[in-house]
Amino acid sequence: MVKAIGKIFAKIGFIWDKIKYALSHNFIFRSSSNYWTFFSFIKIKITNKRRQSIIGLSFIMIWIIGYLIFALYPIFYSLYLSFFKVKLDGANLNMTFLGIDNFKAAFLYDPYFVEILVGYIIEILINVPITIVFALIIALLINQDIKGKGIWRTIFFLPVIIISGPVIGELMRQGATTLPSIREYDLIRMVLNNINPGIAAPIQSLFDTILLVLWFAGIQILIFLAGLQKIDREIYEASMVDGAGPWASFWKITLPSIKPLISVAIIYTVVSMSVFSLNRVIIYIRNVMLGESTDALINGYGYSAAISWIYFIVMVLIILIFVGLMSIRKKART
Repeated sequence: MVKAIGKIFAKIGFIWDKIKYALSHNFIFRSSSNYWTFFSFIKIKITNKRRQSIIGLSFIMIWIIGYLIFALYPIFYSLYLSFFKVKLDGANLNMTFLGIDNFKAAFLYDPYFVEILVGYIIEILINVPITIVFALIIALLINQDIKGKGIWRTIFFLPVIIISGPVIGELMRQGATTLPSIREYDLIRMVLNNINPGIAAPIQSLFDTILLVLWFAGIQILIFLAGLQKIDREIYEASMVDGAGPWASFWKITLPSIKPLISVAIIYTVVSMSVFSLNRVIIYIRNVMLGESTDALINGYGYSAAISWIYFIVMVLIILIFVGLMSIRKKART
């Protein structure tokens, strides 16, 4: 039995050696101890750095191929569809070229998309700073010398798990993401009644979903906490010797040390809020694609692809604005 298994493994090893030799000694690619040769005339000298790079690429090659096939191709195909009027005919697509008419229709003929998009922009501009500040405060508190740090990290990360599933939809329907007591304050009602409706609506939406906004802070808390734990404690001790208090230490040591992480947290927050399945823009795009909107609206795959790209461009511009403001403040201080 042992000899039979040994013979099987010997045959497998022999076949594997043949395969390796065929892969490294063929017309397209040949490998020697010092060079890699492609098509018999392109020679690349083998160095340790290049060998390590090839090994690293081989580990992520499956992900790269999967991304190119299942993500990058659909993305650019949706851009291609945005220039057509697309109708489903069984398993086939009937496509009529429209140029940029779908993009014009989004701004000129669609009575709802621009309003929903502007509301999204204002909400993001309000919600992102609140989320970042809240995450930074919680990270600073957890970073103190307290017992049960792991429990607190788990508590603040749990909403991230809940918000990624269908549970959040039911919680929103039951009003679990709101603070009803806020509506009882006359000062808040007076402020909302005396400002522009375009600004009052996002602020009111913020009050109605304040808990939901704070639920988006779980990942950011972990990002800031990791950065805070990397700061050398000796720097704080030296600043205390020089007479710096906690407030000065925060602005002169803590904040500059984690500033790159703030940009990362901002990007993550904008993206996570933008692709949230219960986002009004996402719901509207889905309804347009499936033809579930009102009869006054244009619908179909081509138009939904066009407004999806408009939404994507707006999201990128918002990220650039936030990151640009961070870099401007950094240059001003230097």
